Order: sequence, then structure tokens, then C-alpha cells
Amino acid sequence: MKKNILIIDDSALMRRVLSDIINSVSDYQVTGLAVNGLEGLDCLIKNSYDAVVLDINMPKMNGLELMEQIKKHRIRTNVVIVSTVAKEGAYETIRALELGAFDFVTKPESFYETKSDSFRAKLLQTIHYATRSTKLEKNNDFSNSIHKNRTDRASDTVLERKTKEVRKPKRSPVKNNKLIALACSTGGPKALQSVIPQLPKNLNAPLLIVQHMPAGFTRSLAERLDELSELEVKEAEAGDVLEKGKVYIAKGGNHMRIQHQGSRAIISLDNDPPRSGLRPCADFMYDSLCDSAYDEIVCVVLTGMGSDGTKGISKLNETKNIYVIAQDMETSTVYGMPKAIAKAGIVDEVLPLEEIKTAITNYVGVQ
Repeated sequence: MKKNILIIDDSALMRRVLSDIINSVSDYQVTGLAVNGLEGLDCLIKNSYDAVVLDINMPKMNGLELMEQIKKHRIRTNVVIVSTVAKEGAYETIRALELGAFDFVTKPESFYETKSDSFRAKLLQTIHYATRSTKLEKNNDFSNSIHKNRTDRASDTVLERKTKEVRKPKRSPVKNNKLIALACSTGGPKALQSVIPQLPKNLNAPLLIVQHMPAGFTRSLAERLDELSELEVKEAEAGDVLEKGKVYIAKGGNHMRIQHQGSRAIISLDNDPPRSGLRPCADFMYDSLCDSAYDEIVCVVLTGMGSDGTKGISKLNETKNIYVIAQDMETSTVYGMPKAIAKAGIVDEVLPLEEIKTAITNYVGVQ
């Protein structure tokens, strides 16, 4: 059964482009079009959709206002934001993710770019994961997908149980000189809000984050987390010296590595080619830590598509004393990255999202 998609965008051109891309795949069909949030809300109240493709800046009711109404009316659907890279658009996109949007896709800046393979692939991939969300299984009748999801989840449950049973014995924590290195992707911005603001100001380690985002968005993410946290949170800049109790988010569109100058650990950024299509890439960050002076590195893997982080952490495990924490299946928006690291057999703890902040604090301690 085809999955029904609603497009809400005030641009007739974008509605046509998005419709053409979505309808080109046999699994999906665009069954609703709206020119603003008010019309979109009416569609959502009257009909059922497996996913919504939503613009932010629209007349009468914008995307954020619609997200608030979706929450208020308890409408169950997965929303994919298609947003510009403008600063104000970036902040609003982060806010939309807070309000429950599944993920976002960067809106092309020109008509020519809307025809690009990269935009088409990213949009369809995001819709694919959004419509596979098990949160919708109870309210939508697409039996084949449900059966596959249930089969996959049964396999994942066995994997997670096995991981918990055979994980490595807990090592004796090193008292000082620790680093926390965290990786996340789809669902990451919201997951980070359940972790970072709950960490103490005097955390006894610096914290590096690679969240898969394009240029223009990570600064807004850092600013929002900084508003909510006791810790100082910033978008990483070349030359930043790592300090305990501070959080550094890899700059969108740049890889982040750690270099040492004497006793100082310093961030460097570069625009080397993407790894596995990703820049920033968590594997790149973890690779750079193999020769670091840190006595112990706590690796945290949260929700996300794919397997970024697994190769880097596996390599890091060969040279450094590490402790690995992975988010569990039930609380992950997409159980991809945590699943991959669990399958690699180097996870020390598999935890629900709400327990990860405590595990981090307990393991690295406070100053």
C-alpha cells in the first residue's frame, strides 16, 4: 500500500518539485497539498498522512505555529522540514525539531538545485525513514511495512539483549584526563536536549559532538543548547583549546579533528571530502583521537541513520582506553548508528536516552 504524503509550502514551484520527486517512487503518493499552515492543519484534522513535508516561512500560519498545533491536537504523523540555510531559518528549524519534527532537508537555493540528485536522494531517504517510524504503526494500515518493521525490530531486540549480556566488564575509571566524544544524526538535536542540559557545569571532561548537519545550522543548535545548559556549549572553531566543562559541536560542512600542542588539545577544522557522504563525519573525529594524550575517551552514540562512528570507535579501541555508551532501540528515532556500534561488540552500556546523562556524569565525574 502506498504511503500518503502531505506537502505544505507556499511556493507553487516547490509544491510541484516535491510532488514530482515523491510521486516518482512507487511506495509514496502525494495525497494532499496546502499553501500555508492553516490549510495544512485542516488537512491533518480531516485526513491521515504517513508523513508531512513542511516549509517554515509561510503566511497566515507558519511551520512552527503548525508544529505547535500538531502537538496541541495530538496529531500523529512524522514531519520532515524543508528549510533554507538562512540564519533565521536555521534557528527556526532547530525549534521545529524541538517541537517534534522527524528531521529536516535543506531547501535548494535555486530551481536548478531542486533537480539535483543529491536533493532528491536526501528527501526520499528522509521520507523513507520517517514513514518507517514504529510510532505510526498503531494508527496506519500498511501491513507489509509493519511486518517488515516488526521483523527488523525483533532482530534488533535480540541484538540489544545479547549486547547487554556479553558487554565488556566495566573498566576502572581513570581519575582525570578524560574526554567525551559523542556522535548522532537523525533525531540527534532533540536527543541532545535530553542529555546536554542535564550535565553538571563542573563536568570533569570536555565534550565533543558530531551531529550530522550542513553549514548554517550547527551554530543555531549550539546557541539553543547553550541557552538550556549549565555547561558552555559552542560551535567549534579552529584553534579552540579544549576545556573541561565545555561542549564543542562540529561545525556543519567541516570535519573536526583534535591535535595536541604540548599539554593542550586543540580543535582543527577542514573541508576534506565527505566520508560516506558525511561532513562532518564522526569517524573522522574518532580517528583523530587515536594519537591523543587523553587517558580515557568516553564514546557516546545516539540516534541516527547509518553506521557513522563505528569504524572510528573500533579503531580507537585498538590504541586507547575507551568506554562506549549507546542509546537503546526503544528511545532512538532511528536505530541505525547505535545498532551498528552494538553489532561491532564494543559497547559497554546500552541505555535509554534519559539515563545517558547520568552514565556520562558517573563515569567522568565532576571537578
